Amino acid sequence: QVDLVESGGGSVQAGGSLRLACATSGYMSNIFCAGWFRQAPGKEREGVAYIGPRGGVGYGESVEGRFTISLDSAEKTLYLQMDTLNPDDSGIYYCAAEWAQHDGNMWNCARWKYSIWGQGTQVNVSS
Repeated sequence: QVDLVESGGGSVQAGGSLRLACATSGYMSNIFCAGWFRQAPGKEREGVAYIGPRGGVGYGESVEGRFTISLDSAEKTLYLQMDTLNPDDSGIYYCAAEWAQHDGNMWNCARWKYSIWGQGTQVNVSS
């Protein structure tokens, strides 16, 4: 069983930074994808960033160049460093995990279909 617990959300002004953390238990970096998603009121949930079992990372178009995903394997904690935040980044941020599978072309991590979820942490960016 994999459990995920997010922390680090809060309120920040536009242009500021936040770092989210996701404490994991039962997670093994070499067989799981791990990712961050977010959902704003009235909007669909969107993938923000992922890290695959071989350490490859990917980002949603709206955050690439501003957000950085990382994994501390020793602490079993997933991080999301968010810089140059703007009000459109506001929402509930979720940590997620999925068993990693490779179809010969790519890892499933990039398909943004995850089945294990944390409870979420709120991020508010004011203008």
